[in-house]
Amino acid sequence: MEFVNSVLDFARTGFAEVNAVQGLIVAIIAVLFMSQWSRWLAITAGAVVAHVALDILAPVFAESGPFRLPPVLEAGYWRYIGLLLVGYFIVIGVLFLLKKTLIRS
Repeated sequence: MEFVNSVLDFARTGFAEVNAVQGLIVAIIAVLFMSQWSRWLAITAGAVVAHVALDILAPVFAESGPFRLPPVLEAGYWRYIGLLLVGYFIVIGVLFLLKKTLIRS
């Protein structure tokens, strides 16, 4: 039971990470490019890459900081990537289901 609770907590945290303005905009754009359920994993991975790229490039575009590479050797960074992956998997799935339901109506 403890394993199930930790998995659900990870999914909740991932959803909360994506449920912000940047995450929702990336998810909506990803859903617009998604045409069928078989592309769900690829679109999710692309959304995570876009989110990370925006995180890295935001200070550069705002001219508030230099370009910095992500800390790929730190375990916390990969946990963050995993949270984004789970969060986008959930959000893109729900939004695509809504898109398919509304288009068929």
